[in-house]
Amino acid sequence: MDIDSIRIKINQLDNELLRIFNERAALALEIGHLKKKLNRPIYDPKREKLIFDRIKQANPGPLDNDAVVRLFERVIDESRSLERIRSKGE
Repeated sequence: MDIDSIRIKINQLDNELLRIFNERAALALEIGHLKKKLNRPIYDPKREKLIFDRIKQANPGPLDNDAVVRLFERVIDESRSLERIRSKGE
């Protein structure tokens, strides 16, 4: 493959990641709504640890586990922020 072909594939993957990130965020909002109804905190460190443990086990590379955890930390942090913002508006 040449550079342009690889970049086209990267662009396609970026679009798919964007779709997945937004789908994940929508589900996090649903969970946030349920947590509010159940009077549960938004931050659940046990759940986050389970997520990180699971993704490290599933990680085929080439990204190492530390890199994958950092990426997921960011995604989860943004979802948590979105949950907080939305829960204040309800």
